[in-house]
Amino acid sequence: MIKKISINFLFLMLMIDVVFATLFNIPVWMHLFNIINNLDGVKLGFIISLPVFLISALNFVFTPFSFRYIFKPFFCILFICSSIVTYATMKYGVQFDKTMMQNIFETNAGEMTSYFNMSVVLWFLFTGILPCGLLLLVNIRYPETWIKGIIYRLISMFASLLIIFAIAFFFYKDYASVGRNNSSLNKEIIPTNYIYSGFKYVRDFFVSPGEFRQTGTDASRTINEKQKPVIMFLVVGETARSQNYALNGYSRGTNDFTKKYNELISFHNVQSCGTSTAISVPCMFSDMKRKEFNSRKAVNSENVLDILYRTGVNLLWIENDGGCKGVCKRIPTINIEPSNSDNTLCKKNSCYDEVMLKNIDEYINNNSEDKLIVFHLMGSHGPTYYLRYPEPHKYFKPTCDRSDIENCTHEQLINTYDNTIRYTDYIISKLIDKLIEYKDEYDTVLLYVSDHGESLGENGLYLHGTPYNVAPAEQTHVPLITWMSPGFVSSKKIDLNCLSEHALNRTVSHDNIFSSLLGLWNVNTSVYNKEDDIISSCR
Repeated sequence: MIKKISINFLFLMLMIDVVFATLFNIPVWMHLFNIINNLDGVKLGFIISLPVFLISALNFVFTPFSFRYIFKPFFCILFICSSIVTYATMKYGVQFDKTMMQNIFETNAGEMTSYFNMSVVLWFLFTGILPCGLLLLVNIRYPETWIKGIIYRLISMFASLLIIFAIAFFFYKDYASVGRNNSSLNKEIIPTNYIYSGFKYVRDFFVSPGEFRQTGTDASRTINEKQKPVIMFLVVGETARSQNYALNGYSRGTNDFTKKYNELISFHNVQSCGTSTAISVPCMFSDMKRKEFNSRKAVNSENVLDILYRTGVNLLWIENDGGCKGVCKRIPTINIEPSNSDNTLCKKNSCYDEVMLKNIDEYINNNSEDKLIVFHLMGSHGPTYYLRYPEPHKYFKPTCDRSDIENCTHEQLINTYDNTIRYTDYIISKLIDKLIEYKDEYDTVLLYVSDHGESLGENGLYLHGTPYNVAPAEQTHVPLITWMSPGFVSSKKIDLNCLSEHALNRTVSHDNIFSSLLGLWNVNTSVYNKEDDIISSCR
């Protein structure tokens, strides 16, 4: 029979402090190394004090959780969660702020499994499961009485504070200088970063957002009975960045399918509302601007689709990206499910966006009135970019056919991502062709905009979700394109030359989508802002 190792609870606590300060905070040390490497005249004592400071701070925070019945379960959970957080931070440069916690809580099983690979499994086993297992096997020695235990814990915490104050006394200027110029550092320390962010998300989730807020209740639509009804296709892209759009100057043929349309216009300077779907999608349809946007308020408020629906536009939302983030909950919706869809167009837990092209004629011919169909694409959703397009659309090679994209060459990763952009371009061209088919019965228009961009290894960052104030352009600079039939251009009196010039020179954002949609549908309401309408100045 194996005899359990017996360890004093304070010594075990110190061991755990060291593990968290070193292993789980590798990303912090990497960041600090880069900071110190760029500083002149750094004191050796300051460098030595850094791990001592972090160990002492963690000991002060952890010690209250070292009581008999909570020690093992608490730190087991912490080991497991911190293992995953460290991997994501180290490999992809992810920052676990409140928005990232929202993304995690709102993700679906299919999206979650796309991150599984041998690399993450091995890391999780050795840094999460193994430490937890060892902790469960250890026999922890506690003081004979509760009073002694509390006294020992208070002494340990007091000693930690003394060390922190001593370090601050000798190196305050150094810490203040580094902290002032690198304010994100305190938000990178594991596990306090994700615990604090998770607490903020849960707290806000359970706080009542107040009464449901209606928007544009005075809305009415100007309809000319002599004109044809309108079909609009609104295509919401996923994870497409403007830098990889040939229409915006990219050197590769990522827009070979749509470049043939003379009426197609691409806006070159478009900023997203957020760096994740959970923020950007509800934000672009909301009357709230990016700087004032609040997810909880948006979920409990009407959006531009509600206004259009109320003014008589027939709406349909077709969902292929795991959820509309509350935007479509009051309008007819079709959710693409891999288990119930064409098997030739579905792979693993997702379907190619091509599946959304089926039955379009049925949706259009349901009635002869004005209609808006929203297509929420899977687009370029990572990290499994190679699953976003079928084999015939594997145009750029070699590709990165794995989820641990950091282990692919940059060429493979770019090729795979560009294939997703090119496949989305193919989908858009098919939608435009469909609108052209109905040009005799309808005036038709297509608007495409991506929710956010993507980092592909630039500056060590992958994927998206970086806090907006420090996010790189790759995550916030998104494509926006329009296509309008000659009949639509004529009936709306739009000057395409003017619009093309604006598309090249004007900076716009998701903040412009709300009023632009109202303007395209001739909706009169007090919440419409002509200055935000990207079309109005060319009518």
